Amino acid sequence: MRAPDAVTSAPVSTRPAISFFERYLTIWVALCIVAGIFLGQALPGAFQAIAGMEYAQVNLPVGFLIWVMIIPMLLKIDFSALGQVKSHWRGIGVTLFINWAVKPFSMALLGWLFVRHLFAPMLPAGQLDSYIAGLILLAAAPCTEMVFVWSQLCKGDPYFTLSQVALNDAIMVVAFAPVVALLLGLSSITVPWDTLLTSVALYIVVPVVISQLARKMLLKKGVQHFQRVVARLGPYSIAALLLTLVLLFAFQGRAIIEQPLVIALLAVPILIQVFLNSGLAYLLNRKLGVAHCVAGPSSLIGASNFFELAVATAISLFGFQSGAALATVVGVLIEVPVMLLVVGIVNRTQKWYEAGARA
Repeated sequence: MRAPDAVTSAPVSTRPAISFFERYLTIWVALCIVAGIFLGQALPGAFQAIAGMEYAQVNLPVGFLIWVMIIPMLLKIDFSALGQVKSHWRGIGVTLFINWAVKPFSMALLGWLFVRHLFAPMLPAGQLDSYIAGLILLAAAPCTEMVFVWSQLCKGDPYFTLSQVALNDAIMVVAFAPVVALLLGLSSITVPWDTLLTSVALYIVVPVVISQLARKMLLKKGVQHFQRVVARLGPYSIAALLLTLVLLFAFQGRAIIEQPLVIALLAVPILIQVFLNSGLAYLLNRKLGVAHCVAGPSSLIGASNFFELAVATAISLFGFQSGAALATVVGVLIEVPVMLLVVGIVNRTQKWYEAGARA
């Protein structure tokens, strides 16, 4: 299977299905937890100084790191692929339904059930609303880059994958803030609209504009030049993510030491949400007779998250030490192993899927 190229909307080979850093992302996150907790306890003054480097409620070091994370990913998105949407309208319809009508709302419900009720006695009482907010932020941000990897691993149609990511990104620019505000309001969590809109502008709108302008400039020098630049930027994106996590856990260290069970408890609604949404999308595509190579990536984008955006927004809205920031990082921690499991299920059920889709 030739790998889907998010640059030219045409398949190319060369790149491994999943990079070394991506495959072991869970291990790197775990190491960041350890390093962050240790450094936070050893150098509290230094991290307090970093936390104080804010302007208009935006932490400047984290803002820079988030841009380094996000812009290389958005460089790969070809918004001209939106013209291909009509070719796979049923699969696209399922994707949009899951991502915007089911996923954020189901996570809000799961957060209310588990965090506010079932697990409430085992969680810090003052952070319950913040945990729910983090879970909502995680679910409201559809996957941007990793879905290309998951699609390749399940032999997904690269053109469909590219078009659905481009469409989701375009919708996210205008829908992320209203969906988040609505669900936080329904959960009785107050967030100032100006802070939320500032986060959307900083972490979605501006990076999209910068990345697309840079994309056009780089492509003028040829596709190969563009791909070389994108490949060189990849490690910086991963490094920025890991450094952000070290900073976050430097502030979360005391809470985690005192209640180490928190991470495991927050993982439960995230895991349920992954399997619920991917399974629902898979079954809907089968019911509609959609080809398996389209149903696979359609299901996977409904399960995966744009966790970089979720982490950035949680820090901006609630701060480093918030339960919201911690909840979004739990999504990063379990992303790769859980999504590889979902990919395995999609691959192993292909014959069953195709038998039902033809019926």
